[in-house]
Amino acid sequence: MKQRQVILPGSTIGILGGGQLGRMMTLAGRQMGYRFITLDPVEDAPCAQVADEQIVAGYDDYQAAEKLAERADVITYEFENVNASVADMLSEKSYVPQGSQLLYTTQHRLREKRAIEDASVPVAPYAEIKSEQDLVDAVQRFGTPCVLKTAVGGYDGKGQWVIRSTEEISDAYNTLRKANTDLVLEQFIRFEKELSVVAARNKEGQVSTFPVAENIHIDNILHTTIVPARIDQKVQDRAKKLAKNIAETLDVVGLIAVEMFYTSDGKLYVNELAPRPHNSGHYTMDACKTSQFEQHIRAICNLPLESSELICPVVMVNILGEHVDPLLKWMEENHQNANQDVIIKVHLYGKKEAKEKRKMGHINLLTKDINLALDWIENTGIWEKKQLGKKEGVLS
Repeated sequence: MKQRQVILPGSTIGILGGGQLGRMMTLAGRQMGYRFITLDPVEDAPCAQVADEQIVAGYDDYQAAEKLAERADVITYEFENVNASVADMLSEKSYVPQGSQLLYTTQHRLREKRAIEDASVPVAPYAEIKSEQDLVDAVQRFGTPCVLKTAVGGYDGKGQWVIRSTEEISDAYNTLRKANTDLVLEQFIRFEKELSVVAARNKEGQVSTFPVAENIHIDNILHTTIVPARIDQKVQDRAKKLAKNIAETLDVVGLIAVEMFYTSDGKLYVNELAPRPHNSGHYTMDACKTSQFEQHIRAICNLPLESSELICPVVMVNILGEHVDPLLKWMEENHQNANQDVIIKVHLYGKKEAKEKRKMGHINLLTKDINLALDWIENTGIWEKKQLGKKEGVLS
């Protein structure tokens, strides 16, 4: 009988990546009694500020990765753009319960879409693009608008071109092919809501899904997350089932975030996967019985997963670089919260430079009525009016 591998508190967890996700993972794991070492090329990275030790090195540095393997009892990653071959090497020299196959799959849009289809989950119609003529043919088939994307490296709207007319085809192709990666064209889905579900799965095969989140993006960057999502309960149940199917089919250990489009005719299409904690799951830190970060630690250490039940409605709003000074000014002027209908939980990531569009933190607004939280966002003046998704729902 194969012995169950459990990583108990007191052990050291190694994290590939030193950003805010690793930071919040470390804070959750420290409460449980774990120690942490992070590998990141930026000295004093957000995760390093709260970890026991940092190895300052690039993600493709094999010697540094071996050093991480020597010092950690288990290794995880906090974002999917780490070098898959390094993760593969670490799997041989250390314990990496997530493995490298999931990274290999989710780092490439075409492989990811095929894996989603293998889980019997619908994706938006797409086409592999190997030449400009392929793009001409696919645009004719899908119609405009449609979205041309690089197969690797794109995030927060980078590596994408929304083709709105056939006149843009040549420019779109010649611009994105410079990335020296495969290209994929996706049919444009006119959606009612953008949704996401974070699912956790441990080595034993236990799966737990967090509540369905309703997401509002501005300039292709997540702005607000509303939970519970403003959709029918049957749709929420379907969304959670799709996420569970994907977690099981892809043999996930840890977390996987499943982003979806919900259309006016009641269909769900999976858009993207992220095999890690996710921005749209930050609300769980204050609004759920167990946060996504604690659940990830439990999953990779093969501990039982705890309840992901929602405690109260919540709106998460991102703090970008341009929001930091207005937020700090608001905090200085409003040191006593007069609005008892909205509980304000501020989380800042310890990044030194507040660049425009850079994710610097987030706020969780706990409330009995999500419209009160949306009113709070509007009335503070921290975010521009166009960035609000009040009442009727979605801007994109």
